[in-house]
Amino acid sequence: MDKIAEFATRIKNASQAKLEKVDVPNSKIRQGIADVLRDEGFIRNYKIVRDGRQGVMRLYLKYTESGEPLITQILRASRSGRRLYVNSDKIPKVRTGFGISILSSNKGIISGKTAEEKKLGGELLLKVW
Repeated sequence: MDKIAEFATRIKNASQAKLEKVDVPNSKIRQGIADVLRDEGFIRNYKIVRDGRQGVMRLYLKYTESGEPLITQILRASRSGRRLYVNSDKIPKVRTGFGISILSSNKGIISGKTAEEKKLGGELLLKVW
C-alpha cells in the first residue's frame, strides 16, 4: 500500500471511530496534506513527535457540535497504477463545493481551490468530504 492511501485510511478509520487523535508515520508529503487539511478546517492541528527514526505525525481530528466527524470520506484519486493529472480548469468539484480536492503541483501540495486561483494543474491525490 502506498503512503498516501495508508494515510487516508488511517484518518478515515479514526474519524469513524470518533478518536480525538491518530498517529501516522511522518513524511514530507503527509505533512503537506495535513497542512491543507488544517488550512481547510478538516482537522484541528497536527504535530511531529520525534522517535529517533522518521518521526510520528499526530493529527488532532475535528468534529461538529453534535459529535459527527468533519471527515466522512477521504478517497485516493491517483494511484501508482493509474496516475490522474488535471489542468487548472479541470479540477473536480467535490460534493459541489462541500469537500476539497488535494493536488500535488510544482508549487507543492495544495488544495483544488488554491490551484484554480493560481492556475496550477498537477496530480490529483485525494478527495475529502
